[in-house]
Parts: sequence; structure tokens; C-alpha cells
Amino acid sequence: MINNKKSPDAMLLGMGLDNEDGHKRMTKGDNFCLVGGSEETHERMTETAIKFNEKLARKGKHLKELSPEEFRDMMREASER
Repeated sequence: MINNKKSPDAMLLGMGLDNEDGHKRMTKGDNFCLVGGSEETHERMTETAIKFNEKLARKGKHLKELSPEEFRDMMREASER
């Protein structure tokens, strides 16, 4: 089978390891895929990924264009509550 969908050049992957309720959680979005975690952890990962994407859009850049320093700074800002 031929898949014409282009694979992303860069993607955020979030993995939550604190799930004890047996519920399988997975959220996909632009630039990210999040799996696992408790309800609280998964919600926080989702919130952070969305904020990160908003910051990325405001900069007018793609994820693959960020330097390691820019990535770190933007992720730190996005994860602040």
C-alpha cells in the first residue's frame, strides 16, 4: 500500500508514565503526539503542547527550524502554569 501522506520532519512526543486507572490516552495534534499518563498528566501535556504550538506560530517558524536553545526556552515558557 502506498501512503502519500508526508511524514513530519520533527515532532514532539510526550509520554506519561503515571497512569494507574487503566485508561488508554492518546492525543495527536500539529507537531505532537501524546500517550499515556493519568488524566491530570495527560491534560497538562496537552495544554503544554498547544501553548508550544501557539508560540511557534507567533514566531512564524516550523518545529524543525528551532535551535536547541529556542526549543528549550519555548518549552519552558509553554510548560509554566
